[in-house]
Amino acid sequence: MSKFNSTTIAIYGGALALVIGLIAFALNWNVWGGGMPGYKIFLFPGNLTLVYVWHPLLTEEIDFWPKLFLHSLGQFAVASVIVWLNTVTIRKLLAVRSL
Repeated sequence: MSKFNSTTIAIYGGALALVIGLIAFALNWNVWGGGMPGYKIFLFPGNLTLVYVWHPLLTEEIDFWPKLFLHSLGQFAVASVIVWLNTVTIRKLLAVRSL
């Protein structure tokens, strides 16, 4: 864990969450036609930002592609912040433990 700094790990984690979210979205849209099991869990960070960040700012209904972009941006940002916070916390706990 000491090879990479916390920001690098967070960016990789956010990118992984983004890829997983886009795959889950594509499967839900094209294969299941909506209602894929676990869809809300995989896309929770993106849905969180759509409801609590973008919806109050953009009260009008927006088109599909801008909404998908905002959803993906939120998926990446929230997952990156969560991974960063966890990485920093774990490193501090391990540093205290080694003293």
